[in-house]
Amino acid sequence: MTTHGADGAGGADPLLTVLELLARQAPSARFDALLDGARRDGLGPEELARLERAVVLAGQVHAERAHDARREAGLEALADTARDLTLSYDLDGLLHVITRRARRLLGLDLAYVTLRGPHGSCYVHTTEGTRPGRAEGPRLAPGLRVAEGYGLGGAVQLHGVPVWTPDYLADERFAPSGSLDAGVHAPAFDEAAEAALRAEGLHAIVAAPLRSGDTVIGTLFGADRRVRHHTSEEIGLLAALADLAALAVEKAGLLDRTRAEVSELERDSARVRTRLTRMRHVSEAHGRIMNLVLAGGDLRSVAKAAADALDASVLIRDPGGRSLALVGEVPGLDEEAAEEAVEKASLDAHARRRPVLAADDTWVAPVIAGSEDLGGLVVHAAGGLTGEDERLLELAAQSVAFLLLMRRSTAVAEGPVRDELLDDLIADPPHAPQQIAQRAGRLGVDLRRPHVLVLARPEGGEQGRAVVWASSYAYRLSGLKTVQGGCILLLLPGDDASAAARAVAAELSPLLGHPVSVASAGPGWSPDAVGRMHREAWRCLDAMSALGGTGSAASVRDLGFLGLLLSDDNDVDGFVESAIGPVLDYDAERFTDLTHTLEAYFASGGSPTNAAEALHVHPNTVSRRLERIGDLLGPEWQKPGQVLEVQLALRLQRTREALARGRVTPEPPRPPERGA
Repeated sequence: MTTHGADGAGGADPLLTVLELLARQAPSARFDALLDGARRDGLGPEELARLERAVVLAGQVHAERAHDARREAGLEALADTARDLTLSYDLDGLLHVITRRARRLLGLDLAYVTLRGPHGSCYVHTTEGTRPGRAEGPRLAPGLRVAEGYGLGGAVQLHGVPVWTPDYLADERFAPSGSLDAGVHAPAFDEAAEAALRAEGLHAIVAAPLRSGDTVIGTLFGADRRVRHHTSEEIGLLAALADLAALAVEKAGLLDRTRAEVSELERDSARVRTRLTRMRHVSEAHGRIMNLVLAGGDLRSVAKAAADALDASVLIRDPGGRSLALVGEVPGLDEEAAEEAVEKASLDAHARRRPVLAADDTWVAPVIAGSEDLGGLVVHAAGGLTGEDERLLELAAQSVAFLLLMRRSTAVAEGPVRDELLDDLIADPPHAPQQIAQRAGRLGVDLRRPHVLVLARPEGGEQGRAVVWASSYAYRLSGLKTVQGGCILLLLPGDDASAAARAVAAELSPLLGHPVSVASAGPGWSPDAVGRMHREAWRCLDAMSALGGTGSAASVRDLGFLGLLLSDDNDVDGFVESAIGPVLDYDAERFTDLTHTLEAYFASGGSPTNAAEALHVHPNTVSRRLERIGDLLGPEWQKPGQVLEVQLALRLQRTREALARGRVTPEPPRPPERGA
């Protein structure tokens, strides 16, 4: 048999030519050309039939090779996808890889993944190959919600196996009235999802389940915009990719849970570190406060240390609510409502024996020793207090209680020595001043500074508690204390006897629960003055009792002209200054005559008209002068008590002026004459 092959090799065996083309993996067109050439050369029927059979077999071999190549490519893609799962892709990245490879391997127009939501419905998570977005209508895009049981995805969810259709738009099984399995299942209808699929123009769709154990957690879809019959191998490849996608979802969930656990562990670790730091801060702050207490620091230094540690304002109060030390400013305490809130919180704090929130950012901590109430700490922290801060507040309150107890113990221990010193100061005749000053210096009392003497007489009840309080009070103010005739004597630093008397009454009376009569005298600037102040204070207390002033507090100066009579030094200048000093100063500065007007007014029996006649001025002038006098002496200057003092002061002033005019100044002696 002689013929010319398609390659122009004349006389070659056509079957051998087929084998050669097959070996070179020639395209199908070369085999068709070989048959056409054989027919033109007039190859016999038998030989032509054999050649056609050989070409058919070669085509099958060629198709098998192509199929093997596609399968090898699919397996390689699956292997690559499996390797990708070991990389640090997040879920979005992995699902994008899977949809991209599914689209490329199967020649799809579009691939997308839906995942199940928490309430059964699904949502589109990843898409690959969708058309550009349109201005209106739903899109097959991430986030699109799909009703449970809708379409191919619903069938996959129900049966857990791949489902496919060559033409979805024409497949009656997926119409609202259709059925996938002989009427047993009627798929749901989702208008938005249906509109999105139609907008994409999809026909052939295949869906494979994403399984986690026996549960379908999502669906991988492959779709074409043409009618297409997918082979079983293509469906199997998509199912394998779906299994890898399910692994990706599980891996991502595991990673998310792991990250969440790691984040929670990091947060726990940060909280522990923060708590340890705060506990260390509390321990160090408490150590600083206790060092101050043990080093003999005062209440203010302790309050300052607590305020710095808490970044807050701190007020230390005694059991009666009076301030012992203040650092910063506690707002609202001068308002009645705020004070009531703090008092109520103080009662709660002592009952619970721990700090209590009184108002916004204001806390009250009890200062207690056993069952004894020593006062309280009021703390205002603009940023609030943490649990560690509350613990530090408790420790600071304990430190204050310890300091107060130490002071009391020291005061009790030094009490006999201090009592003896004050007894020697008021003794008659007095002891050696120099020795007394040295003894006072050893006790921390400087008698060269101004001091006042306060005499307190409890009006009922036992005296023991008052004596203990007096020892602590005198020690706190660097003063002295003793007991004499049922009364407590206090020698305290300061130059305002009236304020000292009021302060003692304000603390002692609430503590005892009954009235306390308090008299004071001073100030004095030397040890010799203490005896004088002692006598004046006793006379002041006797005068208060005679005048019905039991339970009140006053100084010799507060008694007006009676104080002048009771005073040992008869301070006329001080009395005149306190009674009419502003009027005398006004006349001296402005060259007016208000003092003369006052004398005329009193001389006329309090009649402005008669006073005007005596002064030869208009009555309106006298009225204006009296108004000015009222501005200088106060609105109560014409009341009987003050009128008496004003008149007495005017008489004393006139007498002093008359004596000054009548005083004869001796001439200095002449030097002796020369030769005398």
